Amino acid sequence: MSHATRSRPPTARLPVVAPILLALLGLAASAGCSTTTEPAPAASQVRTAAAPSPKASPSASSTPTDAAWAQLMTPMNEKALALLTLAADRGTEPRLRAFATRLHSGQEAELGRLRPLLARMGLPDTDVHAGHDMPGMVTEADLEAAGAAEGGAFDRLFLTGIRDHLRHSAQVSRSEITAGARADAKQLAADLVTAREAALTELEGLPGAAQALG
Repeated sequence: MSHATRSRPPTARLPVVAPILLALLGLAASAGCSTTTEPAPAASQVRTAAAPSPKASPSASSTPTDAAWAQLMTPMNEKALALLTLAADRGTEPRLRAFATRLHSGQEAELGRLRPLLARMGLPDTDVHAGHDMPGMVTEADLEAAGAAEGGAFDRLFLTGIRDHLRHSAQVSRSEITAGARADAKQLAADLVTAREAALTELEGLPGAAQALG
C-alpha cells in the first residue's frame, strides 16, 4: 500500500551568532509562541527575568539567554526522539537505522544533562513551547506524516526532518556559547554543537541523503 506524503515546508535559518539569542527569541515571536508557564523572554525583556527558585544554584547566575536556550533545547530533543525511534525501526537502509539508533542514544544523554540544568536554574521541566511549531522542532504533523509513509518516502521524511532539527539546534546553541552567562550551560551547548556537526556530516553520507536533501 502506498501513502501520499506531505511536503515539509521550508524553515527559516538562524544566524550562526545572535547576541542574547535574538535568533531564538525571534523564533518564538514569529511563531506567535506564548505560554502560561515560563515563556521564553523577548529580547526587550532581558532585564526582567524571574528570580530563580530556592533550588537554583547560588554560584551560577542565569540570564534570559541561558533560560531561553535550555527551555527550547529540552523539548527539541524530546520531540526528535520520537522520530528517531520510528527511523531506528522503519528505515529502509541498515546504515540509516544504525544512525538513528546512535543519535537517539546521544540525544537521550543530552536530556540527562539538560533537565538537571533546568533544575539548577530554578526552571520547570515543562515544554513552554507546547502547541507552537518552532523551526527545527519535530511536530505532531511531522510524526503523523512519518507514521503514514513507507519505504523511501519514510526515509526522505526522516532525513529532512532530522536535518532541520540538527541544524537549528546547533545554530541556537552557538548563540548560547556566544551570549550565555552560565558556564555549565555554555559547556553543554558547546558539546551539543560538536555532536550536531558530527551527526550532520554522517547524515549527508547516508543512502538517499543526496536526493532527499538536495
